[in-house]
Amino acid sequence: MGASVEDSYAALDAAREHFAHATDFTIGIEEEFQVLDADTLRMTNRFEELRDACEAGPLNGFVAGELIASEIEVKTGRGETFDEAARMIIDRRIDLCEEALKLGVRVGSTGTHPTSPWTEQRIIDTPHYRIVEGTLRYIAWRNNTFGMHVHVGIRNADRAMAVSNAMRTYVPELLALSCTSPWLEGRITHLRSTRTQIFTRMFPRCGVPDIFEDWADYDRYVRFLLETESIREHTEIWWTVRPHQSFGTVEIRACDALPDIADSIALAAFQVALTARAARLYDEGTLPPADRPSDIEENLWRALRWGMSRPLIDLDTRKAIPAAERIRNLLAACQPEIESLGLARWLEPLEGLIEHGDHATRWKTRVEQGEDMEAIHADQVEITMTSAKALKERIG
Repeated sequence: MGASVEDSYAALDAAREHFAHATDFTIGIEEEFQVLDADTLRMTNRFEELRDACEAGPLNGFVAGELIASEIEVKTGRGETFDEAARMIIDRRIDLCEEALKLGVRVGSTGTHPTSPWTEQRIIDTPHYRIVEGTLRYIAWRNNTFGMHVHVGIRNADRAMAVSNAMRTYVPELLALSCTSPWLEGRITHLRSTRTQIFTRMFPRCGVPDIFEDWADYDRYVRFLLETESIREHTEIWWTVRPHQSFGTVEIRACDALPDIADSIALAAFQVALTARAARLYDEGTLPPADRPSDIEENLWRALRWGMSRPLIDLDTRKAIPAAERIRNLLAACQPEIESLGLARWLEPLEGLIEHGDHATRWKTRVEQGEDMEAIHADQVEITMTSAKALKERIG
């Protein structure tokens, strides 16, 4: 979706040009996975081996490290349509799982691991993560979390900034649907997204960002961070929604990692629909004013604490309504985008999450009824390893 520039000021100068030449609604999807011992399904520090195996095959250029050596990220690259990106992420996961099997490891896709302690995980040795660890120390060590990120191409930097402002509002709804991290280090936390609590409450420049009037306002803020040596590169801004300077995209970083790739793709499709709707409203001159961070944070707390099992706040009406109703209302508002971008078939799995609730709530209930959380996690590893191939066979 674009080439990064090593010099941070040059990257910022080039960003407006990236957005000027961006194509609306190109898609990139990134999934983060736990690297697991095949016998115990505990996290194991074998990223470099798995990366090297992947780069020797069809995943060359499509895998990356994500802080710890028991984690690997798979990315689609740029998809011109959502259908193309969805098929690419299916193939990427199939290839990853095959390489893992050959190496004698497994991969898992839940927001946190139920038992593996952070003290056993090693930070990978890359220039970027040397900066991260050197700056954050304990905060970096503690961040054993796994999510899904979606990039949506948006033409014009000011327009992308307005869309980023708008997409902040929907972070709680996206999180509530995706919650898969009710556990950590051998305990049920009673949060539905422990990942969000660990990451957004500990990392600096994280969570829900402020409102930026336009690209110039954002540019001034990044320059302030660079000039005061608060950051050394723009990727040290870890907001839940951010304009990606190198790619000309709006990047949404709201969701827990999901075991079933059909759910993962459905959540990605929903994010694309919401982003495209915000762009349409901006073009029509009807995009509502951006919501205050404090209002969104209140809703975000509801999502990370209770997932889909408690009401969410409709910030337009200032009322709390059932989470399922809130999601259905948003889907109805996005119907023009769902139709024009061909998203309907990919969105179908959302109905299961709306009807039956988020996975974390269901797993928490099973543990409270006497099931072992490691056994439940083992089921999710199996789904992670097999769902992409099964979906590919279904869709042809």
